[in-house]
Amino acid sequence: MLNIYRSSNSKIVELENFEPGCWINLTAPTEEEITLVCQATGALPELVKAALDEEERSRIEHEEEEHQTLILVDIPRVEKENDSFVYTTLPFGIVHCEEYIITTCLIASHLVRDFLDGRIRGLYTAKKTRFIFQLLLQNAGRYLNYLRQIDSASNRVHTEMQKSYRNKELLQMMALEKSLVYFSTSLKSNELVLEKLLRVEFIKKYSDDEDILEDVIIENKQAIEMCSIYRDILSGTMDAYASIISNNLNIVMKLLAALTIVLAIPAIFAAYWGMNVPVPFEGHPYGFWIVMGISLLGTLGTFIFLWRKKMF
Repeated sequence: MLNIYRSSNSKIVELENFEPGCWINLTAPTEEEITLVCQATGALPELVKAALDEEERSRIEHEEEEHQTLILVDIPRVEKENDSFVYTTLPFGIVHCEEYIITTCLIASHLVRDFLDGRIRGLYTAKKTRFIFQLLLQNAGRYLNYLRQIDSASNRVHTEMQKSYRNKELLQMMALEKSLVYFSTSLKSNELVLEKLLRVEFIKKYSDDEDILEDVIIENKQAIEMCSIYRDILSGTMDAYASIISNNLNIVMKLLAALTIVLAIPAIFAAYWGMNVPVPFEGHPYGFWIVMGISLLGTLGTFIFLWRKKMF
């Protein structure tokens, strides 16, 4: 999908044709759309296509002769997986040309939607450097927002696990932990990109824009710290519940073993006095009750012994 936007009175309006200072957004573009954009703007196809590979790493690529810069970062997204949600990341490409800004992604991201819905103040697509930093700042803020959602979901699942130890809650905790792994890796990669941006020449031309970039770096570092804290907490919680479940299983197995030993005593007496050979009290009129009494005493003695050994 190809969309062309431009700011007008701090609002985003959609255009039908390419104009200098416009923002070109490509969402899962076709080859024809990529070719059209490259021909109209002079952008290099390899820079525009960079974000279309899900495994592409975050980086900055500068083409001095063409005066073009690719800024590739990871953006967060939410996916539904069975009965829970998994937070993952996806490459998002920003191509800085002399007269255009081109963004590329495989999905319709919430990051772009935030700009189209007018949630960003002071938006001017013609101010390309500032617009890029606003994109990066909004991306860092979305990471923070999703991390708070993960923490809230973790607390909810933690409360549910205190009531029961079903596989459902454990799988949800594993999904959240996997999400934090994705976020941690992507945020660290984005941090390297942001630090390299400080050394790019066209960034240093505008001191106000450099201040925005510093805000982006601060937000990103905060997200990294939050992600690390939540990941440690979640990992510790998972280990604690694994130990609790293992301990409960040991208690149940110990109880069953003790009950098996106690119930084995009457079976032993029944086996001995059930043989087709002469046995004690065979001719006694109260022989059955005597054997039952001895069996009960043996069972009681075994129970008291095991109880003192804290098997019950």
